[in-house]
Amino acid sequence: MPKEILIQTQKGERQVAIIEEGRVEDFHIEVDRYESLLSNIYKGKVESILPSINAAFVNIGQAKNGFLYLTDAVNPFVEEEFAERNNFLTRIFGKKKKEEPKASQPRKPREEIHLKVGQEILVQVVKEPFAEKGARLTTHVSLPGRFVVYMPCDKQAGVSKKIDDVKERERLRDVIRSLSFAKQGGFIIRTASREHSKSDIIRDAKFLLDLWKKISKKAQQESAPSLIYEEGELAWKIVRDYLTDKVDRLVVDSEDDFERIKRFVQTLIGSEMVNKIQLYKGSTPLFDSRNVSKELKKIYDTHVYCKSGAYIVIEQTEGMTVIDVNSGKYKVKASPGDAAFFANMEVVPEIARQLRLRDLGGIIIIDFIDMVRDDHKRKVIEALQRELSRDHAKTEVNRISPLGIVEMTRARTRKTIESISFTKCPYCNGRGRVKIV
Repeated sequence: MPKEILIQTQKGERQVAIIEEGRVEDFHIEVDRYESLLSNIYKGKVESILPSINAAFVNIGQAKNGFLYLTDAVNPFVEEEFAERNNFLTRIFGKKKKEEPKASQPRKPREEIHLKVGQEILVQVVKEPFAEKGARLTTHVSLPGRFVVYMPCDKQAGVSKKIDDVKERERLRDVIRSLSFAKQGGFIIRTASREHSKSDIIRDAKFLLDLWKKISKKAQQESAPSLIYEEGELAWKIVRDYLTDKVDRLVVDSEDDFERIKRFVQTLIGSEMVNKIQLYKGSTPLFDSRNVSKELKKIYDTHVYCKSGAYIVIEQTEGMTVIDVNSGKYKVKASPGDAAFFANMEVVPEIARQLRLRDLGGIIIIDFIDMVRDDHKRKVIEALQRELSRDHAKTEVNRISPLGIVEMTRARTRKTIESISFTKCPYCNGRGRVKIV
């Protein structure tokens, strides 16, 4: 079955659906009324420091100050090169030169970097503002490319853990050694680099290095608080993260987006991939023509049904998401214990899929149908981990508890799809019930 990327633009929204084997496997949305801050880089000013929670609040020019853990402000790369308490701004903007100790004077021991109120620092948003909380920040800037992630202020280098082939990992480690043209920072090889040529990876690394030079130059010229680098629109991220050799075509219904995406592809990948970009000119909306709209409506439902009759119920709270597994109309000629196991195994792929489609994050509790046998529990967990391995977001899964409950986490970096598309009901105040008068 072909793999497609569909991009539909209408009514102030840009929607992206990733289609595999005729099903929507991933979904993204960008709306004009909501401006994403994720991965943006700001020159901020420290407004306050709270040692009790080991954090600082940084003014980045938004309605709410950003939240920075002090552990994220102590950058080992900065400390190594600037031992005498030069701060992060000094490292990036070069406002103070490092003084070499005289021959008769011993070099002072390295000390931790301490933030001060009023200090200007370069920060990156790693989590969108949520509810009453401001954006989560870090000073460990990272610039993701198609094949590598460049970290200008960290020396670490490595290969994605998802690449498990020993020979391929060794080949990619050799590629890392060839990236010595970057005089500072380090690179992480992304999963997408698997089986790609050394020249492709080097070109991607040089693109990111040039980008960082532009960012650091602008940071020297701007005063805090100010936006230094904007991550970019959704179309750019889709091209960077999803348009691979496994994709048969990318179809877009906007002529402006069509031309812009072709430029993205030409710049980031090369002319050989441009032929996969197609402009949709049909009179029927793109998603309707591919039967995608009908399927996407289901991602806002609390009940999601599988073909066998088993179903899951998804409920979100402010602190966590709860998923309840039910056998429903599921019928099989087996013992009750085996039937519970089979029903759980059937809903596992749908659970992982719904987490991606709805972009659910934070703490997630899954209440599976009770199983007695330990091997059944182990197989369900292994299946869940296998399905989650396809997810771009980082996930962690714990074992099934004696009550049949799985506790897991999925990295929450942005607002959920539902929170972007819906607002709280003014009649029931979000409770979903109206009092009988």
